[in-house]
Amino acid sequence: MKNIKPRTGFLSLPILSLMLISYLYCQPDRKDKFIRAFLPNGKAVIAELAVTPKEREKGLMFRDYLGSDQGMLFIFEEEDFYSFWMKNTLIPLDIIWLNSHRQVVHIERNVPPCPGDPCPSYVPRYPAKYVLELKAGQADENGLRLFDQVSFVLPDWIRNRQ
Repeated sequence: MKNIKPRTGFLSLPILSLMLISYLYCQPDRKDKFIRAFLPNGKAVIAELAVTPKEREKGLMFRDYLGSDQGMLFIFEEEDFYSFWMKNTLIPLDIIWLNSHRQVVHIERNVPPCPGDPCPSYVPRYPAKYVLELKAGQADENGLRLFDQVSFVLPDWIRNRQ
């Protein structure tokens, strides 16, 4: 009688595949990458989330288009004086700092792309936990003022980290 050994690689490939798929879909940067942020006048903006240090560092760099209903929401762990610059940013932006209550604490309007090094930095007057970048002119077009409320609901995977 022949000694038959089980094929060890046969069953492990599907299991490995399932593990890899589970890992990829459970990563925070693989889901809920965009949320709706509502400006005080009711306008909805589709905001891409920048949560990790790498995402926050890159921001909207190298993009040549941003729609009037699009933006990027930077999320920090705590309130602080976070400075922003426009290095490698190709489009002018409005930069809006929000405190932990999601109130506007500072606005830089029509910030131009950086012409060369060194790039100027923009710092809020008050500490902020969130920064919303919009296409230049959107803060004025939507009547944004200091201490206005911006509404949004963060995905569970972000709320659980904070």
